[in-house]
Amino acid sequence: MARIMINKEKCRGCELCLGACPFGAITVTNKKAAINDNCTLCGACVESCNFGAIEFLKDAVEKADLSAYRGVWVFAEQYGGEIKNVVFELLGQAQKLAGTLGTGVSAVLFGEGMEEAAAKLAAYGADQVYLVDHPGLKQYNDEVYAGIFAELIKRYRPEIILIGATAYGRSLAPRVASRLDTGLTADCTGLEIDPETRMLLQTRPAFGGNLMATIVCPRHRPQMATVRPRVMKALEPDPTRKAKIIKPQISVPTPLRVKTLGVIKAAASTASLAEAGVIVAAGKGMGDPKNLQLVEELARLLGAGIGATRAIVDAGWIGYSHQVGQTGKTVAPKVYIACGISGAIQHLAGMSSADVIIAINNDPEANIFKIAHYGIVGNCLEVIPALIKELTSPVIIK
Repeated sequence: MARIMINKEKCRGCELCLGACPFGAITVTNKKAAINDNCTLCGACVESCNFGAIEFLKDAVEKADLSAYRGVWVFAEQYGGEIKNVVFELLGQAQKLAGTLGTGVSAVLFGEGMEEAAAKLAAYGADQVYLVDHPGLKQYNDEVYAGIFAELIKRYRPEIILIGATAYGRSLAPRVASRLDTGLTADCTGLEIDPETRMLLQTRPAFGGNLMATIVCPRHRPQMATVRPRVMKALEPDPTRKAKIIKPQISVPTPLRVKTLGVIKAAASTASLAEAGVIVAAGKGMGDPKNLQLVEELARLLGAGIGATRAIVDAGWIGYSHQVGQTGKTVAPKVYIACGISGAIQHLAGMSSADVIIAINNDPEANIFKIAHYGIVGNCLEVIPALIKELTSPVIIK
């Protein structure tokens, strides 16, 4: 196992390594340094030592035959027999990647009675569909899905695997990557191919969204990435398009250690946030949680979803399911109405793809106005009631 070692004989207790460690994982006692349990193996301390007392012992890496891996796979997440929209978005991106690589696109679908869904995957860009149809796969199960998916990957060796960064996808992807001893980049916002190396360039926000990092997986395959819903664009469906359906022989383990006894759907009085064409979002500028009633009424009149900033979610004004931003949902509605939202970069990362952004804020210098298509400088507690009045006023035809 990789680890950082301190040579006590060489260590002089100079404490330079203390300042170099960004995680405070080093202590110096009696002029001898020691590595603590919270070390992340970043290696920053190694170069800081002027006496060569710190050594980074890395695991031996067995070089894999990367040429044996070909093709782009998309995990086709389904719920209740319906394919999630993020899958169609990933298929569109997969076609672009496969075009550069000169290979095909495959969808991997688990469930029961999914023949019709498999045909739909073809319409959105799948060249072939690996279909594992079994009653035991009707509902998502971490243990079973990860085992079967990893087995298929080992058998067919795809070059790239894309998974939606949904609740299920975020659970499945790291389990599969761990079983395959490969890397995984989460919450990507951009995917491209380096034509010279065939490596997948995986771009995602880093350091709180203050910069974008491009990550590669040079020594292992497959290259795995999760992508948030509404980040990529789906292709226009072609109902005449056909895909090769492959039904691999695979065993579904029973009995299961974890069983789903039932599914309880949360009640929703407004449109689903991820699918909403219009979203009314609230920030700390609303002043008080009771004022969210105005946002709810405006959303009801518009048939809109209700969004929120992390600040008011953390404050307990509204549930996490409404949070938009880097640590919440990524949305791309036709209209996004930002009420009392200043425009922190973390929030903008989740909603800047909206077709039309309308901002209401009493601070004319608020960052949200830099990306808004229409801006209203004013108090939300005055502007929103005026909008509601306009929407509920009778139309007089002369």
